[in-house]
This record gives sequence, C-alpha cells and structure tokens, in this order.
Amino acid sequence: MNEHLSLGPDGESLSRILFVRHGHVEGIDPPRFRGRADVPLTAQGRAQARAAAAFIAAHYRPSSLYSSPLQRCRDTAGEIAAACGLHGTALEALSDLDYGEWQWKTEDEVRARWPQLLELWLHQPQLVRFPKGESLQDLTARVADVLRMTLERHAQQTVVLVGHDSGIRAMLLQLLELPLSGYWGLALSPGGISEAELSASGGRLIRLNTQPR
Repeated sequence: MNEHLSLGPDGESLSRILFVRHGHVEGIDPPRFRGRADVPLTAQGRAQARAAAAFIAAHYRPSSLYSSPLQRCRDTAGEIAAACGLHGTALEALSDLDYGEWQWKTEDEVRARWPQLLELWLHQPQLVRFPKGESLQDLTARVADVLRMTLERHAQQTVVLVGHDSGIRAMLLQLLELPLSGYWGLALSPGGISEAELSASGGRLIRLNTQPR
C-alpha cells in the first residue's frame, strides 16, 4: 500500500514520518536506565503496540517500516507490520542510547556513585557522556542517518520508525531545529505516535505523542 503525498509549498518532495515509541516494558515504572538491555514487552506493552498498529492502519497507508533491533521495538513493529501488510527492517541506528555503566541501574543507584553527573543529565543533558557509553551527540549523529535515508529513499511516502524515547527525541529536535538542551522538553509515552513532515528545506511537526486506545 503506497501513499503518495502532495508536494511541499516550494514544490519539494515531502516524506511523512510516523515515530512510534515501543510499548511498555519492565524498567519504565519504576524507572531504570534501560538502554541496550533487551527486555520484552509486558502485557500492557503488547496492548499498546496493538493499539498503535490499529491506529496507523486506520489513518495512514505507510510504505515502509523500520525499527530498532531491540526486542521491544521489533515486537511493536511486528504488530504494525501485521496490521499494515508491511515487512519491517531493523536498523542499528535506531537502537536505544547506550548508558554504559548506568544500564539497568535506578536513579538512586546512579546518584550514589555519580551524583554530579546525574544532576548534569537531569538539567544539562547535552553535556553528558555516560561512563563507557554514549553522549547525546553520538545518538544524534546516528539517528540523523535515518532521517537522511528517509529523504533519499522515501520521497512522497509515509514511513514508520519504531524506536526508543531517546532516539525519537533526538530526531524530533533535529526536525524542529532545536538544541539538544531541549531534550527533556519532549514527552513520549510508551506506544505513543508522533508525526512529522520532512523535506530538503526542513521539518514540520504534525502531532506529538498521540496515545491510541
């Protein structure tokens, strides 16, 4: 099912991107730094994935589907693939932020060993590199490749990207031409859908964090 979009106001080809955060997993509530921990969807998460899939199938005709290779995203993408008649492709660039030594720790556990770095993460995240892990700049560089690929391969089409809150935030900040210091200004819930249009001259946010029921 291919959906061809109209051209932008300057005659440019547009790509529509649907950003879908994976469904609920252990480690969201109470929170842990999940990162590359390959945790599966909970029952709640599977229900959220099915709701997102039904919403997308009812309102769009996506031509392509990409996801993080981590199980929680692959399973969420699997629901969308089944609902929309698509074949999903895993992209390493969509993987979650690598928290290094913080992975699977609680905030209290991190505070006990890295109190100053945690405060920096909570207030100036653009200045943090996680011990033996990534920085937001690393994340931004790799998800930018996903946006470039979308522009090059999927002009005038709708593409679904299933990822993590970190990567989706980073892509939305780039689309909106906002600094990484605005990282915490975007709220993305499990199973939430955000929509943007992307062309060679910039991006436009259509919806943020719609939560299908």
